Amino acid sequence: MADNKLVTLSKGFAIDTINLCEKLKMRKKATAIINQLLRSATSIGANIHEANYASSRADFINKFQIALKECYETDYWIDVFHKAFIITDEEYSHMYSQCSKIRKLLIASITTAKKGNSK
Repeated sequence: MADNKLVTLSKGFAIDTINLCEKLKMRKKATAIINQLLRSATSIGANIHEANYASSRADFINKFQIALKECYETDYWIDVFHKAFIITDEEYSHMYSQCSKIRKLLIASITTAKKGNSK
């Protein structure tokens, strides 16, 4: 059931990221790197969604691992935006919290899926 929670969380995170990036564009902040954040954050949910249609356990694990890598990249961009004073403390806290929840669930799901592989 973690998969459904991951789909819901990652979709909400993608929507929040899109909205944040639109605000940043209107503020004329970090226009050159907004797309980096947008791509990595929305890729998380896309890979989680795609994993639900994986052709094998290995494919499922691979999609989740890609989502996890995108999660780490997104975390990086959120931190950079915050430290460069491009996003507020409140925006940072919200985005970081969501990203962390997704990352923890992905790690747990990958670990569980890999244990199933070794049996």
